[in-house]
Amino acid sequence: MKYDAKVKNRVKRIEGQVRGLLKMMEEDKECRDVVNQMSAVRNALDRTIAVIVSENLEQCIRKEMETGESSEDLIHEAVNLLVKSR
Repeated sequence: MKYDAKVKNRVKRIEGQVRGLLKMMEEDKECRDVVNQMSAVRNALDRTIAVIVSENLEQCIRKEMETGESSEDLIHEAVNLLVKSR
């Protein structure tokens, strides 16, 4: 699968959030603030996972439609990936 610039930018933003989190820890910031930042990172990762899985699923279904094959297995696999990511 080819990853477009939008997805790569999402990951770069997450990378920045993680660096910010480490900085907060080094500066002995409050627990509540650190946990809030961790939650933001986790949510950003979850959203990125969803984007990647949905884009991949869309591409695979289009390919399956062209060949006339069933996309049921692809959908099942995508749902499993999303469930596994949590």
